[in-house]
Amino acid sequence: MTRADLIAAIASRFPTLTVKDTDIAVKEILDAIGRALAQGDRVEIRGFGSFRLNYHPARAGRNPRTGVAVPVHEKYVPHFTAGKELRECVEASVKDAPLQQAA
Repeated sequence: MTRADLIAAIASRFPTLTVKDTDIAVKEILDAIGRALAQGDRVEIRGFGSFRLNYHPARAGRNPRTGVAVPVHEKYVPHFTAGKELRECVEASVKDAPLQQAA
């Protein structure tokens, strides 16, 4: 599902909201999550999951084409952990109709 799909689904479910209003609401929610993570905060949405930052220390990587060692700087990357309700919902739906594996 893309952002546009999400906006269309919410707008169709709530006819009093225009697509433009829904677009603004989705954008604000995603921006708020991004701002919170940028400040180092953890974001928890009950029943859905939580977002936090994972620290990756500096390391030596390799260029896959040439095999030359290249330095990879330390960084923080967003990490999502699904909540219990979301995990159970996905597990139940997968049991009913197994998903095909990506190629």
